[in-house]
Amino acid sequence: QVQLVESGGGLVQSGGSLRLSCAASGIIYSIGTMGWYRQAPGKQRDVVATITTGGTTNYADSVKGRFTISRDNAQKMVYLQMNTVKPEDTAVYYCNADLKRWLSDKSVNYWGQGTQVTVSS
Repeated sequence: QVQLVESGGGLVQSGGSLRLSCAASGIIYSIGTMGWYRQAPGKQRDVVATITTGGTTNYADSVKGRFTISRDNAQKMVYLQMNTVKPEDTAVYYCNADLKRWLSDKSVNYWGQGTQVTVSS
């Protein structure tokens, strides 16, 4: 089956760094825009960063200058490098991508299972 598999979450101290990874698995013909979203308890799910197939990026104001999104099309991977993390970055982080399956003529939006990031004070 086609799915997004995340890794890299965990506990990190304030001011530290963490890198999240997301791999698109299965027989995939092409990948469109990919992104990272996060949701804290009692809060809505908000976009953190997105990156198009061509490499155009967009960031939430709260993470600009600290986080970097990147992708490796050959490996079907998207990454989120998180630097100078803050306690308010604590949330469940979700990978998102538009995927086109082999022999399919349409893209389908997929979500990863989510990975917990906890930033300690």
